[in-house]
Parts: sequence; structure tokens; C-alpha cells
Amino acid sequence: MTRDEFDAFCKSLPATTNVIQWGNASVWKVGGKIFAVCSKWGEGAHPKVSFKCSDISYSLLTQQEGLIPAPYLARAKWVQMEQEGALSDDDLKAYVEAAHKIIAAKLTKKQQKELGLAD
Repeated sequence: MTRDEFDAFCKSLPATTNVIQWGNASVWKVGGKIFAVCSKWGEGAHPKVSFKCSDISYSLLTQQEGLIPAPYLARAKWVQMEQEGALSDDDLKAYVEAAHKIIAAKLTKKQQKELGLAD
């Protein structure tokens, strides 16, 4: 997945915002809280996607080749796809969408309602 494809997918999720920070990283937020990042951190010129995940997903993903605990964010259960193709585009989208839901669920009920995320 290219950075443009990543950005387009994240933009399609409800109530998201994007900022460019930390050395040209594309940082995606919901309710002001980060759920995914596309950067060039690490070796190689290809984009590296980092995302928040559940405890179980974190345990499983960090054991797979090409996926590592995300630098600076691992303690919060974030994973970074270090190698291109370590996850298929469909799997990556599913994990990013799950990250969005995890972070959105941590917002206050008032924020969720204001953002149109409340059920």
C-alpha cells in the first residue's frame, strides 16, 4: 500500500483528521487521538505503517516476519509494518480500521456523539 492509498483509506474512516508531523509522517487521528501513522522511520525508503492494536493482535503480529513493536509506541500496543507486503493491503486496512475503532471507543461519550461515532 502506498502512502497515498493509506491516506485515502484513513480519510474514508469516520471523523478522521490528518496532520503531517515528526519528519513528514502522515499522522491520522480520531477525536484528536492518533490511531495510525505512515512514515519512513527505519531502514529503506518504503512507507512504514504503524497502528494501535488490541493486546491479542499485538502479541500475534509482533511474532510475524516484517512486523515489529512500533518505535516509541510499543508500550501502548502499537505495531509497525517494517517490510513491504508483511500484511496484505486488505489485512492492513482491517487492522487500521480496528485501530480507529479502538481509539474512538476511548473517547468520551460526548466526543463520540459530537463526532457522529455514537451508536
